[in-house]
Amino acid sequence: MSATDKDVSRDTGFFGQPRSLATLFGVETWERFSFYGMQGILLIYLYYAATEGGLGLDQAGAAGIVGAYGGGVYLSTVLGAWVADRLLSSERTLFISATVVMCGHIALALIPGFAGVTVGLILIALGSGGLKATATSIVGTLYSEEDPRRDAGFSIYYLGINLGAFFGPLLTGLLQSTLGFHYGFGLAAVGMAIGLTQYAFGRKRLPDAAREIPNPLPRRRYPAMAAIVVAGIVIVVVLVLVGLVNSTNLALIVIVVTGLSAIAYFVVILSSRSITAVERSRVIAFIPLFLTSAAFWSIYQQQFTVITIYSDERLDRSILGWEFPVSWVQSINPIFIIVLSGVFAALWTKLGTRQPSTPVKFGLGTLGVGVGFLLFLPFVGTGENGTPIIAIVLILLVFTVSELLLSPVGLSVSTKLAPAKFRTQMVALFFLSIAIGSAASGQLAALYDPENEVPYFGALGAIAIAIGVVLVVASRPVLKLMRGVR
Repeated sequence: MSATDKDVSRDTGFFGQPRSLATLFGVETWERFSFYGMQGILLIYLYYAATEGGLGLDQAGAAGIVGAYGGGVYLSTVLGAWVADRLLSSERTLFISATVVMCGHIALALIPGFAGVTVGLILIALGSGGLKATATSIVGTLYSEEDPRRDAGFSIYYLGINLGAFFGPLLTGLLQSTLGFHYGFGLAAVGMAIGLTQYAFGRKRLPDAAREIPNPLPRRRYPAMAAIVVAGIVIVVVLVLVGLVNSTNLALIVIVVTGLSAIAYFVVILSSRSITAVERSRVIAFIPLFLTSAAFWSIYQQQFTVITIYSDERLDRSILGWEFPVSWVQSINPIFIIVLSGVFAALWTKLGTRQPSTPVKFGLGTLGVGVGFLLFLPFVGTGENGTPIIAIVLILLVFTVSELLLSPVGLSVSTKLAPAKFRTQMVALFFLSIAIGSAASGQLAALYDPENEVPYFGALGAIAIAIGVVLVVASRPVLKLMRGVR
């Protein structure tokens, strides 16, 4: 163990973890407050009638936009990771990205109609992508590869994410239901401003590794990259103006673009001469984890599409004669995360090397989210707003346990399997799996029929269970490819 590793292992100032984890914990808490607070009211803003303060889209089109936006957030992690690894470093990219996110929420709050949605969602997607990839990568720099606190640290970091995810929908939903949608969007902007301020004070204490540029882009290539960016923007604008990109096919386009981006990334990394044979084997091992993760998120992210519609139309939200806002349902999952993340962190720490391997955790998580979808079936036919709240609570509890088996573990393993020259970009690859799943959740929502729910919940649940079982069975050969990483 090097002197640096020894210093890291002695830093236990934040609940037994490195002190700098507190800075990243805080900025993610507020960023997720703004992100989930806005997303909690976004879908209903799109499909509610103008008389209710909404934009009046049909539900399928609105769900497609939300799914495509969710996919866009995670797709933009590729751009954020590339900028961090080749231009600015993870730390500087995070600060700039947080500023862009805040501007996006301000646009949603102040610009009316579809113009505000377009400007706001583009800025938030770009900024959130850059922030997510870099923040996770910086957390990875706080630990050596052998540090047994690593998975526990990521679980605590995940707790910060879910503190924001809990309070965001509660407060923005309350403002939306009492004062209007734009007040809810405005509160999301305030939350991001608080997070940005907190990070500005703590960023100096981050490790030097967070400020390194692993693979600097030669200055002579700057003009070419600028030309590519401008050409890309022009192409997208033209496609929108001629109608080839619209709300009905946006999610599908994001799925295709993300899938091609992921394939290209795997090819670039695997064909690089700067990675070793061990690193190449580990990247190959990441492929089945990537595919399983995409399947998991295609079900899980339906909390923001189908489950939001279900909560609006099929769930009994009455409490003593008062109907609570639709967005409050999205705070149920973070409650369970807050309660259970510490349990999982303690469990992984206690088990140490005896804990289940990463492939087994991924498989069980995907299997679990499939079971969660099957739990909708007993409540088929309960009628409009006839499903009891306890049903959605139970389903989201199953979702949460599944999430804790896969999501924080996925963040951790992406940093452990990453080649040295592609550290942040491997984290972006994990987020690309979420991008595919998020966009798929919007695309799949078009198939949901409240009058005939059995095929939808039954088929998707069964497919997820099958995928999870396959990975558990194949865990040993995947572990062999991981070359010592569990």
